[in-house]
Amino acid sequence: MADATAPFRIKGETGDWEVVVGLEVHAQITATASKLFSGAATAFGAEPNTQVSLVDAAMPGMLPVPNRECIRQAVRTGMALEAKINRWSRFDRKNYFYADLPQGYQISQLFHPLVGEGEVEILLDEKDDASAKSIGIERIHVEQDAGKLMHDQHPTMSYVDLNRAGVALMEIVSRPDMRSPAEAGAYLRKLRAILRYVGSCDGNMEEGSMRADVNVSVRKPGDEFGTRTETKNVNSVRFVMQVIEYEARRQVELIEEGGTVAQETRLFDPDRGTTRTLRSKEDAHDYRYFPDPDLLPLELDDAFIEECRSSLPELPDAKRKRYEALGVTPYNAGVLTAEVETARWFDALLDANAQPAQAANWVVAELFGALNRLGKGIEESPVSPQQAGGLLGLVADGTISGTIAKQVLEIMLETGEGAAEIVEKRGLKQTSDTGAIDSEIDKILAANADKVAEYQSGKQQLFGFFVGQTMKATQGKANPQVVNERLRAKLG
Repeated sequence: MADATAPFRIKGETGDWEVVVGLEVHAQITATASKLFSGAATAFGAEPNTQVSLVDAAMPGMLPVPNRECIRQAVRTGMALEAKINRWSRFDRKNYFYADLPQGYQISQLFHPLVGEGEVEILLDEKDDASAKSIGIERIHVEQDAGKLMHDQHPTMSYVDLNRAGVALMEIVSRPDMRSPAEAGAYLRKLRAILRYVGSCDGNMEEGSMRADVNVSVRKPGDEFGTRTETKNVNSVRFVMQVIEYEARRQVELIEEGGTVAQETRLFDPDRGTTRTLRSKEDAHDYRYFPDPDLLPLELDDAFIEECRSSLPELPDAKRKRYEALGVTPYNAGVLTAEVETARWFDALLDANAQPAQAANWVVAELFGALNRLGKGIEESPVSPQQAGGLLGLVADGTISGTIAKQVLEIMLETGEGAAEIVEKRGLKQTSDTGAIDSEIDKILAANADKVAEYQSGKQQLFGFFVGQTMKATQGKANPQVVNERLRAKLG
């Protein structure tokens, strides 16, 4: 198995090459059901052009009005990324003509973004806190999305759907701090988790509410940065990693053959796992940016900043550290905090008085396994956190054994009944009756006199055989601790 923390290198004809990666993540602000500068709806999957206001369609005389909730969610996101919040920011016009952009320009933020520098800490190995790495955030700016052209609806014409026009996006721009596909994947997963904890974006990459532009260049380790390409609108973590792998190898081969990397925008083909040229890269001056004359600068006051900060939930890193302090292993803590739904479910389980380390092991090993078999996520679990707490409580107080608990969980998943009810109704209580246990042990020892002799002559590993036979004879209901004690006494 490859070491996740080892440097990632491309093997070329002239030696090793290093990849340099930066990501520009476009995250739709899904916390509000309206657009950045209009009250039009933003629901996914609506009929084309049914969610378009006069502002979105750029009708003459229509003026944009900033959506306060969009600004609030972008500020909260910046705070979660430990970024600088700029109390004064401004909207700019980015001018370009395209059929799905009715205004002929996009309202964005180039010179004075809402959020400045921050960072995201990733773990390259979930079991090793020493594998942590900090990825810098350069800025977060707020901008409106464009519409969508559809080329497959008519033999000679393209149709335009403006439902997405004006949707609020946060563009989260990283520094070029990533050095492998694995680091970029870890960063994107962590960023998505933070957005979902904050509630500003649902992180649904399949529906396009989160997508990444992938900047890739190569260099000999320690050299200056090379020329980068930008692959647009990549919509899964796996595809982002494929883009980096393919682009890095393509650029190394190109340079070693005597060519030069062109600074350009590329598109990813997920079917072939390759990228292709879309257009040569424009510079900022090509867009003729200037302050939007229809919008006043944004000025954030102390009360607004404080409300944003106080509304933040416990974030993944803080939650993970809290779980570890409760005795949960670093690996389990990482699994339990990776998705906000899992963390909320586990918190509810702890509120039901479950013992943290035992509960974490049970969720990761038993519950996840059962839900996988059912094809369900934890938010669809037929067993509630309170019911799970009841089951674990029965194990903790010795009412049932761990083996019986597995049977009870299966019945709970099928019937929705509580653990105590199932145990009572089906007579599954663990027995610590030494008389009954002694009786079964005596029968097993009598039937296996040869193994008893082997054990007593030094073959200690046979002890497990006697335990297993006793548990089988008592249908798993015997208290394992009592079984161990009575067997040791009888075997001498």
